[in-house]
Amino acid sequence: MRSVLFPIILIAILLLLEYYAYKGLKGAWDRYKRWHKNLLKSVFLVLTGMACISLPILFIWGGSIPNWATNFFFGFIMLNFLAKLILALFLVVDDLRRITLWVSKRYHRTSSTSSQEEGISRSAFLLKTGVVAAAVPTISLPIGMFVGPYKYTLHHPTVSLPNLPAVFDGLKVVQISDIHAGSFYDKSAVNKGIDLLLAQQPDVIFFTGDLVNNIASEMDDYMDVFSRLKAPMGVYSVLGNHDYGDYHRWNSEHEKAANLERLKEVHKELGWRLLLDEHEYLEKDGARIGLIGVQNWGKGFHQIGNLPQAARNCKAPVKLLLSHDPTHWDEEVTKAFKDIDVTFSGHTHGAQIGVETGGFKWSPVSLRYDKWAGLYQKENQYLYINRGYGFLGYPGRIGIWPEITVMTLNKGYA
Repeated sequence: MRSVLFPIILIAILLLLEYYAYKGLKGAWDRYKRWHKNLLKSVFLVLTGMACISLPILFIWGGSIPNWATNFFFGFIMLNFLAKLILALFLVVDDLRRITLWVSKRYHRTSSTSSQEEGISRSAFLLKTGVVAAAVPTISLPIGMFVGPYKYTLHHPTVSLPNLPAVFDGLKVVQISDIHAGSFYDKSAVNKGIDLLLAQQPDVIFFTGDLVNNIASEMDDYMDVFSRLKAPMGVYSVLGNHDYGDYHRWNSEHEKAANLERLKEVHKELGWRLLLDEHEYLEKDGARIGLIGVQNWGKGFHQIGNLPQAARNCKAPVKLLLSHDPTHWDEEVTKAFKDIDVTFSGHTHGAQIGVETGGFKWSPVSLRYDKWAGLYQKENQYLYINRGYGFLGYPGRIGIWPEITVMTLNKGYA
């Protein structure tokens, strides 16, 4: 019942939004010049048409079309919804203003002429402002779909650790996260990202989860790409919430379990050491640092990771943790595992949309996560959140580009 009710409610909301935005624009474009009127009509109808085509495709055939196509259809719906929603917000403000004027006129005998003149000018201003504001996602989202997905960007954080063995001073750790192989549609571009990563000459490589969107076979066409990842101290990985297949309709639990086992084999075939609630050591010249990896543990998401088990008997002066979901850091790591020096996470994608400039950063995902991208510190513990190598849902990025993290570990002094 719930699965039937949801699309009905969603379609009803979208239709109401369409009607409201259309009525608001229609009352205005009849007063515009012909070319202006035709432009507004054309953009409105194109956005509506894309959404009307995409909705039934996703609801009826969503499970049988490629993931990358699903992302584009979702992007078209998102584009139409955001543009109409922004316009509708300005129309609501104008309608509330009109109601206020009507009430004022009725009960305070306000001059009808002055109210009408004031109403016309303010209505025109609000409508034009709404059209301009709605044009922002209408223009930027399509650009982000074709420019942003493969605009791989390097980030170079440095962390100083007093207990770091001297032989590891300057250790170069390269991290990627959230590959989401099923979303890719340009293999050549993905390969160029790997070229950029390898050019950094990492000592060790970490992958922090979400190799696929749902199904292990999404990696079939990209095995040759990601098997290129090599480093002197190895490539280590963990699972993310999408890797468990929780967001896919399986014919049986056995099929779902078999998919997860296949995905684990994929890590092995890539030459990656998948850490499943366990630890390893990075060794050099008789010294070592601990490397702990947990299965997904996230607040509000799949919680299967067992950090106490993974960290048990891990004895090293410095300990690094791979944990997909950054909420794990606040919820458990900083409370009960104060000997873990640096945690590497991903998961948020930085929402794939936002602003980063001159040290300032903001993204809509900040409304959901206090910590969502970059380096964070609490006392002597650090968390680094990678912005993701791939993309999911919206098939693009704006401002929050796909990331390759190049972290340097230095021997600091307390």
